[in-house]
Amino acid sequence: MKVTAVETLHCDAGWRNYHFVKLTTEDGIVGWSEFDEGFGSPGVTSVIQRAAERVVGQSVNAHERVHAELYASTRPAAGGVVGEGLGAIENAMLDAKAKALGVPCYELLGGKVRDRIRLYWSHCATWRINHPTYYKPAITSLDGVKALGEEVREKGFTGLKTNIFLYEDGKPKGWRPGFGSPFQPELNVERHVLRNIRMHLEAFRDGAGPDIDMLLDLNFNAKTEGYLKIIREIADLDMFWIEIDSYNAEALAYIRSHSPHPISSCETLIGLREFLPYFRAQSMDVAIVDAVWNGVWQSMKIAASAEAHEVNVAPHNFYGHLSTMMNAHFAAAVPNLRIMEIDIDRLDWDDELFTATPPIEDGYLVVPDTPGWGTEPDEDALRAHPVKGGTGLLNYRND
Repeated sequence: MKVTAVETLHCDAGWRNYHFVKLTTEDGIVGWSEFDEGFGSPGVTSVIQRAAERVVGQSVNAHERVHAELYASTRPAAGGVVGEGLGAIENAMLDAKAKALGVPCYELLGGKVRDRIRLYWSHCATWRINHPTYYKPAITSLDGVKALGEEVREKGFTGLKTNIFLYEDGKPKGWRPGFGSPFQPELNVERHVLRNIRMHLEAFRDGAGPDIDMLLDLNFNAKTEGYLKIIREIADLDMFWIEIDSYNAEALAYIRSHSPHPISSCETLIGLREFLPYFRAQSMDVAIVDAVWNGVWQSMKIAASAEAHEVNVAPHNFYGHLSTMMNAHFAAAVPNLRIMEIDIDRLDWDDELFTATPPIEDGYLVVPDTPGWGTEPDEDALRAHPVKGGTGLLNYRND
């Protein structure tokens, strides 16, 4: 069953765009995947379009061979957006192969280990603060944060993850110098930042109560000194994990050795080779794997290495519903799963873009048994929401 075409489709997703690969076979079977260009990855579409020339004519069943060939042909610069493009193609091939066999994608990964996947509500307060036009109700104070904590509990979720905010005249504003907003490349963490992080977390705890796990995502917003200051500031708070991005495995291991809270990391890494220094240094308690970027098949290799180093994994998942379902098959198949990320605050038109939405019950995703990923984009709906310019991380400013 040979590939006859590889296309990319795109649509408006509010403050960003959604991006998809449509892979068609000679038998008329279509495999889908979702990818991203907004999270610091411009140009993935061009990579896919260029790589497609080598994919067309090859067997859809030979995704390992295709990935190896594409990796070899891009070896001098195989990471970054190139790696993301290869992952997007691999994921579309997996979907087509599973559909041809009439099985869910997790069957290609060795079968599912679990029927239900525990979820945490990601970007909790973040979307309603940073993008109030799209995610309502807007949060304009600590009282709004507290109310959202109550909402998380009432909707049956057992975990929430939030980000860093500063409260100026009582109104929250995102603080992301690691992403240039505000532009403070020195990445120093001063006292007012520490006070605001604590206030924000305490408001969530007041609303959510004592039984909801809280996660804090610090991203790339500090250096080793700053991360240690934040950890000391919230040492007495009950945290599920502190998420830290660092390109220095030893520095992250040092932070972990001084933290009373578990550390998670590595969501921006591409390929097993990039993860290995972190596993060897025992840099984190949980390895976050972006299966959308890496490809689900390649991500299983990363998860297996994590298992060998006594580390659990968690999917990085903050895109559309197809991404959630791709990650769900990964999370269902890996033995060493910790928890799965999901955005509960959605765009008004999110559900209409896909043929099925993730089945969530009591804060858990119920793993579907439909062939392939279990959902795919509705092409008419994508066309009804055409892409717009000026979106994504490169165009977002908050200073």
